[in-house]
Amino acid sequence: MLTHRIIPCLDIKDGRTVKGVNFVDLRDAGDPVELAVQYAAQGADELVFLDITATNEKRRTLAELVRKIASLLNIPFTVGGGISSVEDVSILLESGADKIAVNSAAVKRPELITELASKFGSQCVVVAVDAKKVEGKWLVHLNGGKLQTEIDLFDWVKEIERRGGGEILFTSMDHDGTKNGFANEALEKITSLVNIPVIASGGAGSKSHFSDVFKNGKADAALAASVFHFGEISIPELKVYLQQNGISVRV
Repeated sequence: MLTHRIIPCLDIKDGRTVKGVNFVDLRDAGDPVELAVQYAAQGADELVFLDITATNEKRRTLAELVRKIASLLNIPFTVGGGISSVEDVSILLESGADKIAVNSAAVKRPELITELASKFGSQCVVVAVDAKKVEGKWLVHLNGGKLQTEIDLFDWVKEIERRGGGEILFTSMDHDGTKNGFANEALEKITSLVNIPVIASGGAGSKSHFSDVFKNGKADAALAASVFHFGEISIPELKVYLQQNGISVRV
């Protein structure tokens, strides 16, 4: 049976972990390195670090943070935020990241996915997709959710796989930070369309939400932030709960 992964996500702004609701109203959640070490000790399967204020000038700062994290962690971690070139990815992988996440740059120039997969291998290319329902249709959004496109979510995930993306990180902007549960209907459709792993993001508020996203959304992994950052759910407790509900997890 496939083991499902639990992935804390650390959104980083100016070197600090932050968390908001529906991509706005950010509040401080602590030091990313300290949190990373804690989560690894608690049994997180992987970590995701997203630099939400990433610019070219800050890439060097992010690489330094990655080096620090890599020296302390014994679990895989993904880094994203403003990545737009083979050079960006080289720097982060050489600094110690296991995988990188691309988002807006891949939508603007889908060839980037192919280039990265060809050079580094699909296994380390995660394509993050932020989408929300607009007049009944799931549309992809860019620039941290600020810019709506006319790209259909389900067409885009198929293209990601076709171009060599190794994993999809899908965030429902409507569910982000609300703690009302994941977008299971959309997730189930995504997982039925692609054969690569899908990470669910946006909406975790209770242990049952994780159970639902694996059973109903058919996600391979579930990502969450505030419920972990603010101690509302502990990873060891969550994994015991999932096991008791017949979901295979690494303990």
